[in-house]
Amino acid sequence: MSEQTLNQNPAQAPRLLLASASPGRRRVLTDAGIRFDTQVSSVDEDAVLAAAEAQHGPQDAAATALLLAKAKAKDVAAQAPAGTLVLGCDSVFEIDGVAYGKPHTADVARQRWQQLRGSAGVLHSGHWLIAAGGGRSVGLGSATVVHFAQVGDAEIEAYVTSGEPLPCAGAFTIDGLASAFIESIEGNYQSVVGLDVSMLRRLLAEHGVAITELWA
Repeated sequence: MSEQTLNQNPAQAPRLLLASASPGRRRVLTDAGIRFDTQVSSVDEDAVLAAAEAQHGPQDAAATALLLAKAKAKDVAAQAPAGTLVLGCDSVFEIDGVAYGKPHTADVARQRWQQLRGSAGVLHSGHWLIAAGGGRSVGLGSATVVHFAQVGDAEIEAYVTSGEPLPCAGAFTIDGLASAFIESIEGNYQSVVGLDVSMLRRLLAEHGVAITELWA
């Protein structure tokens, strides 16, 4: 069966299920013309990390991003129909060798930005794709260096007050208000948003699926 035929018959194409509530990740897939559904995982990230640390010792930022991406994909795949391709993603920000997740509170976000301004950090993105029903399970990670402007105290306060950084890895989003505070990146823009479509293409290929089969 040709890719053209698959594109003309979406019902016969694989189903992609995104295990994330992230608006940025959904927007990336939508802008890339990819058909997908969403089911948010119920993974307890702290419990996953604690279990991994107890078994293997402390995890670095890259390993943490992959570990959590896999946990989210597995959680949703366990509830999905066999054959469904479930994509889990996670991001962990690293600065000065220390890994940071979501700040959650204004005080923590403020402290993060006082550290971020005028410096650079690395955003690690983990991607994991599982075929539900006991199928193939593969993951890939990426790292992008993010350079921040010398942001003033008033700008930090305004940004923290907006609420945008609280649920975001590293306390920023590159596709939102914080874009004004990011001078440059070294790597993939989509990875910083949270989902690298070129990486998804590679993961799909590991499952024997061409990304063109998922084009809307």
